[in-house]
Amino acid sequence: MQPAPLYPTAAVSPRDRWDPLVEPRLYDGVLSRRVLAFCVDFCVVLTLTVIASVVIGVLGVFTFGLAWLLYGMVFPIVAILYSGATLGGDRAATLGMRLTGLTCRLSDGARPGFVIAAAHVVFLYLSVSILTPLVLAVGLFTRRKQLLHDLVLGTLFVDRGALDRLA
Repeated sequence: MQPAPLYPTAAVSPRDRWDPLVEPRLYDGVLSRRVLAFCVDFCVVLTLTVIASVVIGVLGVFTFGLAWLLYGMVFPIVAILYSGATLGGDRAATLGMRLTGLTCRLSDGARPGFVIAAAHVVFLYLSVSILTPLVLAVGLFTRRKQLLHDLVLGTLFVDRGALDRLA
């Protein structure tokens, strides 16, 4: 049996639907599952990078070494395309997020598109690189368990099962 919402649904505005005080089940265990999802996604991107590197190596032979100039950009390109295609897709979740039961929404409830999803991975790597990994501690202090790059882009990561039960 599904627990009743904290407030009657008629009294909840669409803006407050994402409020953790109204629907705390949306954010249960989100941070720990995001860590696991990141590890899975990093392994997927690394595997795709190895495959792309082999393809670039073969293309380099046929282009007299010109394609080998892509080696320095292969990981960021693969990460951006992977995140844009999966996070910006119909399910609004990468493979790791699907595995851990998470989905992404914008603060108005819409799914992110390719551009927002690609910007999400770019801002993640920039924030961790420039501000040190300690910047990830921001999620411990925000009500919606958002990280710094989530706050900048207006994205939310919620429990997919709890979101499906609300709909």
